[in-house]
Amino acid sequence: MKVVAVYRGALPEGACKGARWVRMTSIGPESDWRPLLEGCDAVVHLAARVHVMAETVSDPLAEFRQVNVAGTERLASHAAQIGVKRFVYLSSVKVNGEETSTGCAFRPDDEPAPEDHYGVSKHEAELALRRIESATGLEVCIIRPPLIHGPAVKGNLRVMMRWLARGVPLPFAALENRRSMVGLDNLAHLVGVCLNHPKAGGETFLVSDGRDISTPELLSMTARSMGRMPRLFSVPPAILTDILTFLGKRELARRLCGNLQVDISKTKDLLGWAPGVDIEVGLKKMAAAER
Repeated sequence: MKVVAVYRGALPEGACKGARWVRMTSIGPESDWRPLLEGCDAVVHLAARVHVMAETVSDPLAEFRQVNVAGTERLASHAAQIGVKRFVYLSSVKVNGEETSTGCAFRPDDEPAPEDHYGVSKHEAELALRRIESATGLEVCIIRPPLIHGPAVKGNLRVMMRWLARGVPLPFAALENRRSMVGLDNLAHLVGVCLNHPKAGGETFLVSDGRDISTPELLSMTARSMGRMPRLFSVPPAILTDILTFLGKRELARRLCGNLQVDISKTKDLLGWAPGVDIEVGLKKMAAAER
């Protein structure tokens, strides 16, 4: 199997030497993918403009659409023109929404309910891909992951690891929420299955490690993986949420205190797939890479 891998910035550390690595500075409606797609049977599209911690542009939704919608549509259109058979798209659980009720996990056929600009752009990209699929016969497989953990993790999870490394006391011991996550190994394995499985085309899948955990469990597992003792104390969830909301951290409060569970029964039943790496093993790999 020959692989063409596209990247931005510096060549990724540990880049597979068997792949042909091609640097592109931007992804958008003007990108010409056809020279890279010649001879390709399948495309895995992972690139996106993701959550920006400190947004500086005047119209964030337009920026998200430029890359995540127009850029994705351009790549898929060129893939269909060249004769690529399958297109695997890494979307986001944010297409489903931001929060679930206890015991009511998101399913892939739920009515989409994205709330932020990133989620909206991912949903619009999915719709564009389905239109291209219908018009051209390109087999599109969509995967919506929740929070991804693994080496070189960024965002709130990396901030949390820094808190734990410094021994910062954290007020989350009383939380009993449930959240789905997926480790990089499990996600990569599912992508590989979706590239070849005869039933994956035209479908949308949710993915997780198969074991939902609470915020205190996540903190405790991660701390132990780092060789630290978690310093957790209790604040009633309602008060904690009110405090974070008052400080302008409403979304952070939802991520730390709320539920977000996904139902992966379709993924398991239709594809015969199951997560092979336990979440605690995945967190240990993440912590080892951070050290």
